[in-house]
Amino acid sequence: MATRNLPQTVGELRAHPDFAEARIAKRSVKDELRENLMARLRTRETIFPGIIGYEDTVVPQIVNAVLSRQNFILLGLRGQAKSRILRALTALLDEHTPYIKGCEIRDNPYHPLCRRCRELIALRSDDTPVAYMSRNDRYVEKLATPDVTVADLIGDIDPIKAARSAEDLSSELTMHYGLLPRANRGIFAINELPDLAGKIQVALFNIMQEGDVQIKGYPVRLELDVALVFSANPEDYTARGKIVTPLKDRIGSEIRTHYAETIEEGLAITTQEAWTERGHARTEVPDYLREIVEQVAFSAREDKRVDKRSGVSQRLPIATMELIVSNAERRALLHGESLVLPRVGDLYAALPGITGKLELEYEGELRGADTVVKEVVRVAIGKVFDKYFANTNTQQIEQWFNLGGTAKIEDAKSAAQTLEELNEIQGLFEKVSPLGVKSGDAPEHLVAAAEFLLEGMCSHRRLSRSEERTFSAQKRPQPPKQERVAMESDYPEWQARRSRRGGLN
Repeated sequence: MATRNLPQTVGELRAHPDFAEARIAKRSVKDELRENLMARLRTRETIFPGIIGYEDTVVPQIVNAVLSRQNFILLGLRGQAKSRILRALTALLDEHTPYIKGCEIRDNPYHPLCRRCRELIALRSDDTPVAYMSRNDRYVEKLATPDVTVADLIGDIDPIKAARSAEDLSSELTMHYGLLPRANRGIFAINELPDLAGKIQVALFNIMQEGDVQIKGYPVRLELDVALVFSANPEDYTARGKIVTPLKDRIGSEIRTHYAETIEEGLAITTQEAWTERGHARTEVPDYLREIVEQVAFSAREDKRVDKRSGVSQRLPIATMELIVSNAERRALLHGESLVLPRVGDLYAALPGITGKLELEYEGELRGADTVVKEVVRVAIGKVFDKYFANTNTQQIEQWFNLGGTAKIEDAKSAAQTLEELNEIQGLFEKVSPLGVKSGDAPEHLVAAAEFLLEGMCSHRRLSRSEERTFSAQKRPQPPKQERVAMESDYPEWQARRSRRGGLN
C-alpha cells in the first residue's frame, strides 16, 4: 500500500482499522516482532532468507529470544553472518508504521514522548499530521568504537538549538537526541559491543532493564520503545575490551554462531555470495573447482599453523572464487575465448585473496604466509582429487613423465594450444571421465579437467610441479653426497674393527 493512500492525520488514523488506537497505542516493538514471527511460523515461511546453515542451530535460538521478547547478542568469529542476521530482523516489522510528522524520535501518535509532540497534539488534536516509517527506516545500527560517547548514544544539551529557538537551556526543546532515542519504535543494533568503553556500556543499563533513558542535564526520563540487539567476537574480549558483567546480565540471550558445518553448506553460501556471472561472456565454474575452493577454507580451519581463535572467515572462499573467475576472465579476454572457465591453477593466482584472511600461529609465521597457503591449497586439492580419482590408475601417466616428459600449463597460451600439447601425454584424457568430461568437449573443459588430474597427482607426490606450472616426474629424495662419501670412507675401518672383535658374521 502506498503511503499516499494511508491516513494522513491522527483523526484519519483513529478511523482506520489497521491503525486503530487499541492496536497501535500499547503494542511495543517486541510485541510486533513476536506477532509477525508467529505468523511466519504458522505458515512455515523462511524466517531469514539467505542465511544458510543455521536452520537447526542459530535460528531456533533467535526465534526463542524473539518469542520471549528478549534483547539478545550474537557471539561468533568473523564472517559468520552476524550483521546480516541482525539486519534481517527488519523483515519481522510491519510494512508501514505511523508517527507524528517531523518528530526526531518518531513518536507514537497515540502516546507521544517529546514535549514538541505533546504540545502539537494538544494544539491540533485530530488534525495533527502523521508520516510513515518503512521497515528499513526502523533499523538503526552503530559500530562500536573506543571513541563513541554517551552523547552519541543517548544525547546531550544542544546550545545551538537553544539559540536558534530562543529557548532556555533547561527546556526539553533544546535536547539533542542520540542514536538510541532516534531508534525509538524500532531496532537498535550495536556491532562489536566489547569495543564500547566500559563507562559507555553503563549508559545502556537503564534502557535494558527499566526501558528508559535520561539525557544529561534534564530531569526527564524517555520511556523508549526499542528492541536492542548486539554482536561480538568472543575471542576479541581480552585484546580489545570486554562486556561489563552488569550489561551481560541484562542481555536476555547469548546466541553462538558458527561456520558452515559441511562442505555442502559452504558451497551454497559461496555460490550465493560470490560474484561469478560477469555478463560479457558465458561463465562456468566446474563443480570440482567449487569443492576445492570450499575445501581450502575447511583445511585452513584444521591446520595447526592457522590461529583457531581468529578463525577462517567465509569471506575467504567467496573472495577466492571471485579471483579465480577473474583470472579465467583475463585469460579468455587475452585469447578471444567466448567461455570463461576457471582451472585449478587459477587458485595460485588467487593467493592474495587467501593470505590476507589468515592469522598464523608462531610456527606458521616462521614458514611464511605464502608457503602455508600453498600447502593448504595442496591438501585441499588432494582431498577433492580422492573423491573423484580414488580408483583411477595413473601409472601410465606417471611413466610418461618418468621417461622425461614435461608439460607446462600457462595463461599465455589459449585453451586450444594447451590442449594440443597435453594430448601428447599418454592416457591423460582417458582418465578424466570421472569428472563428466569426454573427448569432443570444449577445449576449456578438457584442459581444466586435465590440469585438475595433474595437480591432484602432484598433491599426492606422484608428480612434481614447478612455480611456473611445469609438470614433471617426481624427484626421488637422495641422501646428501657428503653422507654417502662418509659412509664409504668409514667402511674399511668399520670392517677392520669388526674383524678384530672376531670377524664378520
